[in-house]
Amino acid sequence: MPVRKDRFYLAVVLFLLGVLGYLTYVIMSPFLIAIAWSIVLSIVFYPVYAFVARHVKVKAVASVLTVILVIIIIVGPFSYVTISLINELQVVGAKISENRLGSVNEIVQKLESWPFFEKMQSYPGFQDLLSEDVIVENIRKAGKALIENFSVRITNILGAMIDFIIVLFTTFFLLKDGPGLLSKAKDYMPFSTAQKEKLAEQIKDMIVSTVYGGVIVAILQGLLGGIAYSVIGIEAPVMWGIAMSIMSFVPLVGTFAIWGPTAVYLVITGDYVHGIGLFLFGIFVISMIDNILKPLIIGSRTKMPTIIILFSVLGGIKFFGMIGLIMGPLITAVFISVIEIFRSVESGAVVS
Repeated sequence: MPVRKDRFYLAVVLFLLGVLGYLTYVIMSPFLIAIAWSIVLSIVFYPVYAFVARHVKVKAVASVLTVILVIIIIVGPFSYVTISLINELQVVGAKISENRLGSVNEIVQKLESWPFFEKMQSYPGFQDLLSEDVIVENIRKAGKALIENFSVRITNILGAMIDFIIVLFTTFFLLKDGPGLLSKAKDYMPFSTAQKEKLAEQIKDMIVSTVYGGVIVAILQGLLGGIAYSVIGIEAPVMWGIAMSIMSFVPLVGTFAIWGPTAVYLVITGDYVHGIGLFLFGIFVISMIDNILKPLIIGSRTKMPTIIILFSVLGGIKFFGMIGLIMGPLITAVFISVIEIFRSVESGAVVS
């Protein structure tokens, strides 16, 4: 009889936990993206907070000063980039809506004269694929979708301001109380003290390799790419620079997915100097940042396999939106660290 009562109480507790957990999720769901950005900012700026806290003994004051620094660093450049991006999108949108894409015709005509494409046109369906109307229509659809997506997000200024205030407010508490929260979280982990310390170290290494390595490299690659586009006279350099920063998080292809086709386009249209120059700049400057800077930041820290990073980035974007570029690899990194701890525990149990 006592066993049945224990099972009944356990079932009731699990049911209550499930209901309360679901209700908590519903309550918190409108703020999850803001909280995710707060987590990223608190991780990125925590070394700054730790430095300030060593000189300012009051944690709240150190956290406020760090948040002010975050505002200065983010609001200024972000405002400029946002305004420039809006202007560029308006220009691109006007060209798309007015069908002023004459360069596409020139590219198609030159491609059709190449021996490879002449041979490929004999295959069924390939000629339709290279059709001028098909290419222009696809470009128009992609451009309109991009502009509509950005317009919806950018015009919701009030919502963006409220979200930003929530992000700053949450970041303040994560910086001030972060170590205490992590310490409490450790108490709920079913590991020994040594295993908890090992888990914390592995998570720290994963965070440095995914967040610091990824964010810093993405910003620099996007900045250099935008400058290169501006110098050679490509329209909408800010938009293309942002695109390079985003693609920087995607393994294997990276920023080449942006500047590579542009270099080919310039060569095809007869601008050999700028085309070859952009190609060389992309290989030896933009791409080399990834090969040089990331190893310096990451060092000998744990690195996730490329294929896992690829799927975590793509899955993170699909689930979280743009913040998924960082949160996807970060969550996966923490999961891998926990798996490693469980594996070490299992190995220790077998050995003992």
